[in-house]
Amino acid sequence: MGTFICEGHQKAEIEDRALIHLQLVITAKLRRGEPFPWKEDMSIGGGRTTVWLHEHSSITFKYHGSRQPPINRTWTDALAFTANAPSGLYLTPEPREGTHLDPGTSAPALA
Repeated sequence: MGTFICEGHQKAEIEDRALIHLQLVITAKLRRGEPFPWKEDMSIGGGRTTVWLHEHSSITFKYHGSRQPPINRTWTDALAFTANAPSGLYLTPEPREGTHLDPGTSAPALA
C-alpha cells in the first residue's frame, strides 16, 4: 500500500499498482501546466476530499514495494479522461489491458 501526499499534510493510502497509474496521469498534466482537482472518495476512507493540484503543488508518491508494477495503458487513459473532465481526477477500477473505453464515460464500451 503506497501513499499519495500533497502539500505535506493531505495523505491518501492507495495500492502501489493504482498509485503508479495515478502518478503517470498527475505528472503528465502538471508537466503541461494543466491544473486540475483530485478527488479522493469514500472508498479510500476518511470521507470525501478534493485537492486542487497545480504546477507548484508539493506532491510525494511513496511506494511500499520496491518493484514498479506493469503499466496498463488502458487504465492510464481512463484516469486521464477523468482528470480532463470538469469533475476532476478520481480512481477508477482497472479495466483489462486493451479494452476499448466509452469516450463519454471512460468506462469499458459495451459491444
